[in-house]
Amino acid sequence: MILVTGAAGKTGKAIVRQLAAEGHAVRAMVRRAEQQAELRQLGATETPVGDLEHAADVSAAVHGVRAVYHICPNMHPREFSIGKTIIDAAAQAGVGHFVYHSVLHPQVAEMPHHWEKMRVEGYLFQSGVPFTIVQPAAYMQNVLAHRQRISVDGVYPVPYSAGTRLGMVDLADVAAAVAAIFSAPESHVGGTYELATDERLSQTEVAAVLSESLGRTVRVEQQSLLAWEAQARAAGLGEYQIETLLKMFRYYDRFGFWGNGRVLTWLLGKPPTTFTEFVYNYFHMN
Repeated sequence: MILVTGAAGKTGKAIVRQLAAEGHAVRAMVRRAEQQAELRQLGATETPVGDLEHAADVSAAVHGVRAVYHICPNMHPREFSIGKTIIDAAAQAGVGHFVYHSVLHPQVAEMPHHWEKMRVEGYLFQSGVPFTIVQPAAYMQNVLAHRQRISVDGVYPVPYSAGTRLGMVDLADVAAAVAAIFSAPESHVGGTYELATDERLSQTEVAAVLSESLGRTVRVEQQSLLAWEAQARAAGLGEYQIETLLKMFRYYDRFGFWGNGRVLTWLLGKPPTTFTEFVYNYFHMN
């Protein structure tokens, strides 16, 4: 049995689906009871409801599992505390393999959510629990948040300059790599794996790929940070999340954000999905 925390998010759903499809028994931990049915449809064997900040809930969730895949809720202000709680519970329960869903370049202090993940990585090193760390790049799926504007208006809005270069990864490739790790855990204990591609696309190039796939012109539109912040507040996003995302956007604009695809190629046994392939598959195959 593999415990997946944060299972109701888009990453958790992709991981649960892939692990179940490859024959692994999955315990998908969710925050609310209404999330259970979807996880069972994706193949989860068990769907306990619990709070990652409650030690008793976490201890119950790790009881009896052979492995843990820990995903913290996105941009949680107490990620280190949550990580410490579940790592301690895994150590006490004698869990044989702990895989932590970190992030590409966690050592960047200018992005607080990255820095918190680095602190969790450091605690995991000291825990004595056999571990593997995965560090995914930004997801290609994030572009789909703007699908309507892309498809209807021919506009791809971003809160950084059109020249900002990002390396994105397909979440399906991340899930496949994670499944490969769990299929041969003894080969991956102690590993820290960057899950990225070799692409470094400017936002203008992203728009060009969208244009080619859709058969219509798609242009980049830089959204001011003030406008983005106003929309985020209107949508009810929390103060920590807003401030953290603004810092991330500023970092992206100044330095870009990308990695290297060699490790992911090795884990998948094939080259990672390119952004062109992803866009074609999504807009033409779905």
